[in-house]
Amino acid sequence: MKQASPNDLIILSNQGSEPLARETAELLHCPFTKMHREQFSDGEIYHSFPTDIGGRDIIIIAATPDDKSLLELVDIIDGCHHYMAHSVNVIVPYLGYSTMEQTKPGVFEIPKGITRTRQIFRARPHFTAFIDLHSEAVLNAHCGEVHTLHIQTDELVVAKIQSLGLDDFVLVSPDYGRSKWVARLAGKLDVAHTAADKDRFAMDKTMVGQVASVVFGKTVIICDDMIRTGGSIIQTADRCRDAGATEVIVMATHLVMAGNSSERFKENNIHKIIGANTYPNRQSDSLYDLYSVAPLIERAIHKQLRIQDS
Repeated sequence: MKQASPNDLIILSNQGSEPLARETAELLHCPFTKMHREQFSDGEIYHSFPTDIGGRDIIIIAATPDDKSLLELVDIIDGCHHYMAHSVNVIVPYLGYSTMEQTKPGVFEIPKGITRTRQIFRARPHFTAFIDLHSEAVLNAHCGEVHTLHIQTDELVVAKIQSLGLDDFVLVSPDYGRSKWVARLAGKLDVAHTAADKDRFAMDKTMVGQVASVVFGKTVIICDDMIRTGGSIIQTADRCRDAGATEVIVMATHLVMAGNSSERFKENNIHKIIGANTYPNRQSDSLYDLYSVAPLIERAIHKQLRIQDS
């Protein structure tokens, strides 16, 4: 691929990811281009590009937390092809349905983590990157026609934890499925780590048994890729306190925080949740302490498009 000039770039987003797209545009030293949207009385959505995108390198930043967001992303990708963009490059900060990448024998469920990702690939972007995937299995939901990348936030997480200035802490994974990732973070921070013993007994219900005594007398940082309802993390916090932890902090990349999750965390004496700005409409406040993934997106785009230094 030829080197791209900053003047050739157009950065777009679906509606939910506009703040992150604007921040990324600033790092790339190019303007953010806002899609024109209208909704007709029958519910149909109108989109138009406010400028000619023919021959340009398009970057679309679009989280897909719901059906509307996913469909808007697909519409924008197809629109870019219709108006003959030079390349279409997609960054998905948060991939909805990403936990549904497997099926249980005899249940005949649809693995929507795979099928929804396949809908993005079928729109034929040239490049698609995802941030902190629940499972890399979704990267294989195409036939080799799309260049994919899994952007991991490890360096940002380590820097964020170091900035807290904690003297004596351990990392805890709420289940064994994320323990390798937590162990990797712990190695970079040169601290101990452990994993909770968790069993899932219903679609949205889990039971956390116990954690190791390594947490005794320590500040605990519970690390996960996402918080959906927070049930297992709150249980893990309780087990850590039972084992002698003095304080509990929670860290997760994607802060979905469905329903009354925020209130439940506060009621359970958890007053700091560290996360990324990948999920739409999450902002730092008295509970949330957010870091930005824009530098990682800028780096991935710069490498993919071989952008000329201005």
